[in-house]
Amino acid sequence: MLKTRAKYNLGQIVRHRKHPFRGVVFDVDAMFSNTDEWYAAIPEESRPDKDQPFYHLLAENEQSYYVAYVSEQNLVPDYSGEPVDHPDVSELFGDLEDGVYPLQFQLN
Repeated sequence: MLKTRAKYNLGQIVRHRKHPFRGVVFDVDAMFSNTDEWYAAIPEESRPDKDQPFYHLLAENEQSYYVAYVSEQNLVPDYSGEPVDHPDVSELFGDLEDGVYPLQFQLN
């Protein structure tokens, strides 16, 4: 039985380890749960292991806002204290408090 514990929490701000973007965690998969086509599109030498948490992020870079799907190994915490400007943040979260966005809705 696979036992996985997510390192990052909902509402936490993280940065990609290799690429210049950051985002707010809004969902977590205990292990890879995207399509095989998505996974195959990653260059083989950069492909993360599927048996780790993957995070859904409301992401931003200098040019745009988007949703990203990132393996735990490719994330680091963002301690900048700067808000994430993604336009959907306010749909899911309250105002930034001590570097974390509180959930704006009740989970099941």
